[in-house]
Amino acid sequence: MAANPMIHLICGSTGAGKTTYALALASRLSALHLSIDDWMTGLFKADTPTRADWQWIDERVRRCEGRMVTTALQLSQLGVSSILDLGLQRAEQRQRVASQLAAAGRTVQLHFLDIDAEERWRRVQGRNSERGETFRLEVTRAMFDFIETIWEPPGAEEMACLSGVRVAT
Repeated sequence: MAANPMIHLICGSTGAGKTTYALALASRLSALHLSIDDWMTGLFKADTPTRADWQWIDERVRRCEGRMVTTALQLSQLGVSSILDLGLQRAEQRQRVASQLAAAGRTVQLHFLDIDAEERWRRVQGRNSERGETFRLEVTRAMFDFIETIWEPPGAEEMACLSGVRVAT
């Protein structure tokens, strides 16, 4: 149990190593790792439409996000830190989550995995072929490229507001 539990937000684009980093951080801090990929595959994989449907995905991501934030808040009341591995691709999403946590009086820290796109794509290809511990679904080049169109890295002001840590692994 942490004397001052913190809620850590992990952000980075596809292939940045968010889950690998989050698992290591959770182990180091004795915190609970809450992963959007685990929740989405566990709850909705069997129901996923055969054709990619961003609206269908986004609706379910938001539902999971809400429950994960609630869980992190409950854990913090018990003195347990948590790691929210939500992807946090867009500034609006990071702001929404951070605002909810701050409104509840919780301490939040943003961890930004800053890895260039070429290296991230190489990692995705490796994860797709190895299907190791962090593999949840195959990420195609089209999926990767789509996420690149919505990815918004945090700026200096956002990093300062959220006690941000830049990680280049």
